[in-house]
Amino acid sequence: MEDEILYLDRPGGAALAYCYTPAKADVKGSTLVFLPGYMSDMEGGKALAVDAWAKEQGRAMLRLDYSGCGASGGDFEDQSLIDWREDVLLLIDKVTSGSITLIGSSMGGWLMLLVALSRPMRVKNLVGIAAAPDFTDWGFTQDQKMSILRDGKLEEASEYSDDPYVTTQKFWRSGDANRLLHKEIAFDGAVRLLHGQKDADVPWEYSLETAKKIRSDDVQVHLVKDGDHRLSRDQDIALLIDTLSQLG
Repeated sequence: MEDEILYLDRPGGAALAYCYTPAKADVKGSTLVFLPGYMSDMEGGKALAVDAWAKEQGRAMLRLDYSGCGASGGDFEDQSLIDWREDVLLLIDKVTSGSITLIGSSMGGWLMLLVALSRPMRVKNLVGIAAAPDFTDWGFTQDQKMSILRDGKLEEASEYSDDPYVTTQKFWRSGDANRLLHKEIAFDGAVRLLHGQKDADVPWEYSLETAKKIRSDDVQVHLVKDGDHRLSRDQDIALLIDTLSQLG
Protein backbone atom coordinates (compact mmCIF):
# COMPACT_ATOMS: atom_id res chain seq x y z
CA MET A 1 0.00 0.00 0.00
CA GLU A 2 1.37 3.38 -0.97
CA ASP A 3 1.87 6.00 1.71
CA GLU A 4 -0.77 8.70 1.93
CA ILE A 5 0.59 12.07 0.85
CA LEU A 6 -0.14 14.64 3.52
CA TYR A 7 0.07 18.42 3.25
CA LEU A 8 1.23 21.18 5.54
CA ASP A 9 0.56 24.80 4.67
CA ARG A 10 3.64 26.92 4.87
CA PRO A 11 2.75 30.39 6.23
CA GLY A 12 2.63 32.74 3.28
CA GLY A 13 3.73 29.96 0.95
CA ALA A 14 2.82 26.72 -0.75
CA ALA A 15 1.31 23.54 0.66
CA LEU A 16 4.19 21.18 1.40
CA ALA A 17 3.71 17.51 0.51
CA TYR A 18 5.12 14.86 2.81
CA CYS A 19 4.81 11.26 3.94
CA TYR A 20 5.35 10.39 7.57
CA THR A 21 5.45 7.05 9.33
CA PRO A 22 5.66 7.19 13.14
CA ALA A 23 7.87 4.80 15.06
CA LYS A 24 6.44 1.66 16.63
CA ALA A 25 5.91 2.07 20.35
CA ASP A 26 8.76 -0.21 21.43
CA VAL A 27 11.32 0.96 18.85
CA LYS A 28 14.04 3.44 19.71
CA GLY A 29 16.13 5.45 17.29
CA SER A 30 16.13 8.86 15.70
CA THR A 31 13.57 9.86 13.09
CA LEU A 32 14.94 9.44 9.56
CA VAL A 33 14.43 12.45 7.29
CA PHE A 34 15.29 12.17 3.59
CA LEU A 35 16.28 15.36 1.75
CA PRO A 36 16.17 14.97 -2.06
CA GLY A 37 18.51 16.57 -4.54
CA TYR A 38 17.94 19.51 -6.88
CA MET A 39 14.83 19.07 -9.08
CA SER A 40 14.15 15.76 -7.33
CA ASP A 41 11.37 14.59 -5.02
CA MET A 42 10.42 12.11 -2.31
CA GLU A 43 9.57 9.35 -4.80
CA GLY A 44 13.20 8.68 -5.76
CA GLY A 45 14.64 5.19 -5.45
CA LYS A 46 16.91 5.92 -2.49
CA ALA A 47 14.17 7.68 -0.52
CA LEU A 48 11.75 4.80 -1.09
CA ALA A 49 14.38 2.21 -0.21
CA VAL A 50 15.16 3.93 3.08
CA ASP A 51 11.43 4.30 3.75
CA ALA A 52 10.86 0.57 3.19
CA TRP A 53 13.74 -0.31 5.52
CA ALA A 54 12.47 2.11 8.18
CA LYS A 55 9.05 0.43 8.10
CA GLU A 56 10.68 -2.99 8.52
CA GLN A 57 12.60 -1.69 11.52
CA GLY A 58 9.68 0.21 12.99
CA ARG A 59 11.62 3.47 12.73
CA ALA A 60 9.99 6.85 12.23
CA MET A 61 10.53 8.26 8.73
CA LEU A 62 9.74 11.56 7.03
CA ARG A 63 9.92 12.04 3.27
CA LEU A 64 9.13 15.44 1.77
CA ASP A 65 8.91 17.56 -1.35
CA TYR A 66 10.34 21.06 -1.31
CA SER A 67 8.16 23.94 -2.53
CA GLY A 68 7.81 23.79 -6.31
CA CYS A 69 8.93 20.14 -6.42
CA GLY A 70 7.03 16.88 -6.67
CA ALA A 71 3.57 17.04 -5.11
CA SER A 72 4.17 20.31 -3.23
CA GLY A 73 2.62 23.55 -4.37
CA GLY A 74 4.50 26.56 -5.64
CA ASP A 75 6.55 27.42 -8.71
CA PHE A 76 10.00 25.82 -8.86
CA GLU A 77 11.62 28.93 -10.29
CA ASP A 78 10.38 31.06 -7.39
CA GLN A 79 12.33 29.05 -4.80
CA SER A 80 15.72 29.60 -3.20
CA LEU A 81 18.04 27.38 -1.20
CA ILE A 82 16.92 29.05 2.01
CA ASP A 83 13.25 28.67 1.07
CA TRP A 84 13.87 24.94 0.90
CA ARG A 85 15.76 24.95 4.19
CA GLU A 86 12.74 26.65 5.75
CA ASP A 87 10.46 23.99 4.23
CA VAL A 88 12.51 21.27 5.90
CA LEU A 89 12.63 23.08 9.25
CA LEU A 90 8.86 23.63 9.26
CA LEU A 91 8.13 19.97 8.55
CA ILE A 92 10.64 18.76 11.14
CA ASP A 93 9.19 21.12 13.76
CA LYS A 94 5.54 20.38 13.02
CA VAL A 95 5.59 16.68 12.13
CA THR A 96 8.43 15.00 14.02
CA SER A 97 9.64 14.78 17.61
CA GLY A 98 12.87 13.75 19.27
CA SER A 99 16.23 13.34 17.61
CA ILE A 100 16.72 13.39 13.82
CA THR A 101 18.98 11.64 11.33
CA LEU A 102 19.18 13.69 8.14
CA ILE A 103 19.91 11.85 4.89
CA GLY A 104 20.87 14.34 2.19
CA SER A 105 21.28 13.44 -1.47
CA SER A 106 23.37 15.82 -3.62
CA MET A 107 21.91 19.30 -2.93
CA GLY A 108 20.08 17.65 -0.04
CA GLY A 109 23.53 17.17 1.47
CA TRP A 110 23.96 20.96 1.52
CA LEU A 111 20.51 21.39 3.04
CA MET A 112 21.20 18.79 5.73
CA LEU A 113 24.18 20.85 6.92
CA LEU A 114 22.14 24.07 6.94
CA VAL A 115 19.31 22.33 8.81
CA ALA A 116 21.73 20.80 11.32
CA LEU A 117 23.15 24.24 12.06
CA SER A 118 19.61 25.58 12.55
CA ARG A 119 18.47 22.75 14.86
CA PRO A 120 21.57 21.65 16.80
CA MET A 121 19.51 20.21 19.64
CA ARG A 122 17.45 17.99 17.31
CA VAL A 123 19.85 16.70 14.66
CA LYS A 124 21.84 13.69 15.88
CA ASN A 125 23.31 12.17 12.70
CA LEU A 126 24.06 13.21 9.13
CA VAL A 127 24.32 10.87 6.15
CA GLY A 128 25.34 12.46 2.86
CA ILE A 129 25.00 10.79 -0.52
CA ALA A 130 27.19 12.66 -3.02
CA ALA A 131 26.69 15.71 -0.82
CA ALA A 132 27.07 18.97 -2.75
CA PRO A 133 27.50 21.92 -0.38
CA ASP A 134 28.38 25.21 -2.07
CA PHE A 135 27.69 23.85 -5.58
CA THR A 136 26.58 27.31 -6.75
CA ASP A 137 30.22 28.31 -6.23
CA TRP A 138 32.13 25.40 -7.79
CA GLY A 139 29.49 23.85 -10.03
CA PHE A 140 29.33 26.61 -12.64
CA THR A 141 31.84 28.19 -14.97
CA GLN A 142 32.39 31.92 -14.84
CA ASP A 143 30.47 32.27 -18.11
CA GLN A 144 27.54 30.34 -16.66
CA LYS A 145 27.52 32.50 -13.55
CA MET A 146 27.52 35.63 -15.71
CA SER A 147 24.67 34.20 -17.76
CA ILE A 148 22.61 33.59 -14.61
CA LEU A 149 23.22 37.13 -13.41
CA ARG A 150 22.60 38.66 -16.83
CA ASP A 151 19.60 36.64 -18.01
CA GLY A 152 17.97 35.77 -14.69
CA LYS A 153 18.39 32.03 -15.14
CA LEU A 154 20.37 29.31 -16.85
CA GLU A 155 18.74 26.37 -18.64
CA GLU A 156 20.73 23.23 -19.42
CA ALA A 157 19.84 19.78 -20.70
CA SER A 158 19.41 17.22 -17.93
CA GLU A 159 20.39 13.57 -18.19
CA TYR A 160 17.94 12.76 -15.39
CA SER A 161 14.81 14.41 -16.81
CA ASP A 162 13.14 15.55 -20.03
CA ASP A 163 12.76 18.96 -18.45
CA PRO A 164 15.72 21.34 -18.63
CA TYR A 165 17.94 21.82 -15.61
CA VAL A 166 17.09 25.38 -14.53
CA THR A 167 19.15 27.53 -12.17
CA THR A 168 17.59 30.87 -11.34
CA GLN A 169 19.35 34.00 -10.21
CA LYS A 170 17.33 33.87 -6.97
CA PHE A 171 18.54 30.36 -6.19
CA TRP A 172 22.13 31.11 -7.19
CA ARG A 173 22.31 34.25 -5.03
CA SER A 174 20.81 32.35 -2.10
CA GLY A 175 23.38 29.60 -2.50
CA ASP A 176 26.23 32.08 -2.78
CA ALA A 177 25.11 33.75 0.44
CA ASN A 178 24.97 30.46 2.35
CA ARG A 179 28.24 28.77 1.45
CA LEU A 180 29.71 26.59 4.21
CA LEU A 181 33.08 25.23 3.11
CA HIS A 182 35.07 28.39 3.82
CA LYS A 183 34.87 27.90 7.60
CA GLU A 184 34.27 25.33 10.35
CA ILE A 185 30.84 23.68 10.27
CA ALA A 186 29.70 23.56 13.90
CA PHE A 187 28.17 20.09 14.11
CA ASP A 188 29.26 17.52 16.70
CA GLY A 189 27.17 14.44 15.89
CA ALA A 190 27.94 11.41 13.74
CA VAL A 191 28.52 12.12 10.05
CA ARG A 192 28.75 9.56 7.24
CA LEU A 193 29.51 10.74 3.71
CA LEU A 194 29.04 8.28 0.83
CA HIS A 195 30.41 9.25 -2.58
CA GLY A 196 31.03 7.55 -5.90
CA GLN A 197 34.41 8.18 -7.46
CA LYS A 198 32.85 8.12 -10.95
CA ASP A 199 30.47 10.92 -10.00
CA ALA A 200 30.35 13.21 -13.04
CA ASP A 201 28.28 15.89 -11.28
CA VAL A 202 29.79 16.32 -7.82
CA PRO A 203 33.51 15.55 -7.54
CA TRP A 204 34.13 13.13 -4.67
CA GLU A 205 36.83 15.41 -3.30
CA TYR A 206 34.05 17.65 -1.96
CA SER A 207 33.06 14.95 0.52
CA LEU A 208 36.64 14.97 1.80
CA GLU A 209 36.54 18.76 2.05
CA THR A 210 33.20 18.65 3.84
CA ALA A 211 34.53 16.07 6.30
CA LYS A 212 37.52 18.30 6.99
CA LYS A 213 35.33 21.31 7.75
CA ILE A 214 32.84 19.56 10.08
CA ARG A 215 33.82 20.07 13.73
CA SER A 216 32.79 16.59 14.90
CA ASP A 217 35.45 13.91 15.33
CA ASP A 218 32.92 11.21 14.41
CA VAL A 219 33.10 11.72 10.65
CA GLN A 220 33.64 8.97 8.09
CA VAL A 221 33.87 9.16 4.29
CA HIS A 222 33.04 6.04 2.27
CA LEU A 223 34.24 6.20 -1.34
CA VAL A 224 32.73 3.83 -3.90
CA LYS A 225 35.30 3.45 -6.65
CA ASP A 226 32.85 2.47 -9.42
CA GLY A 227 29.93 4.51 -8.06
CA ASP A 228 28.23 7.28 -10.06
CA HIS A 229 26.39 10.37 -8.82
CA ARG A 230 23.15 8.65 -7.99
CA LEU A 231 24.53 5.73 -5.98
CA SER A 232 21.22 3.94 -6.56
CA ARG A 233 22.38 0.46 -7.61
CA ASP A 234 21.44 -2.45 -5.36
CA GLN A 235 24.90 -2.52 -3.79
CA ASP A 236 24.80 1.26 -3.24
CA ILE A 237 21.41 1.02 -1.52
CA ALA A 238 22.76 -1.83 0.62
CA LEU A 239 25.68 0.38 1.67
CA LEU A 240 23.29 3.21 2.57
CA ILE A 241 21.04 0.92 4.63
CA ASP A 242 24.05 -0.63 6.37
CA THR A 243 25.32 2.85 7.21
CA LEU A 244 21.95 3.85 8.68
CA SER A 245 21.66 0.61 10.64
CA GLN A 246 24.85 1.46 12.53
CA LEU A 247 23.56 4.85 13.65
CA GLY A 248 21.06 5.35 16.44
